[in-house]
Amino acid sequence: MAIKKASDLVAQAKAEIENLSVDQVKQEMESGDALVIDIRDGQERAESGCIPGSEHVSRGMLEFHADPSMPVYKDFFQPDSRIILHCAAGGRSALAAKTLKDMGYTNVAHLETGFRGWAEAGAPIDK
Repeated sequence: MAIKKASDLVAQAKAEIENLSVDQVKQEMESGDALVIDIRDGQERAESGCIPGSEHVSRGMLEFHADPSMPVYKDFFQPDSRIILHCAAGGRSALAAKTLKDMGYTNVAHLETGFRGWAEAGAPIDK
């Protein structure tokens, strides 16, 4: 059996989730209805800053922080709330959005261009 490429998994995930532009994420944040979650590693976030108001959950702990039965559950994860994930370039967040969808979260999307696209668009960043 051939090993699937990471790029194939990302493409498959993107076909099954909602992919948002920087402007769409900004609009949802301005409406106050969206929770933005940064899934980059802590060091990435510390070095390049973050989207103002975003929560941080590293990709490696996402499933555990999103599972109410786990002792490390983060209560900002609500199954019907609007959740927008982002990573650095959009690959990890696509996989993570699909994972949350598979877990039963119903209103999940990701920032398709990632934090890099956010910064390149001149969107606000907290350092």
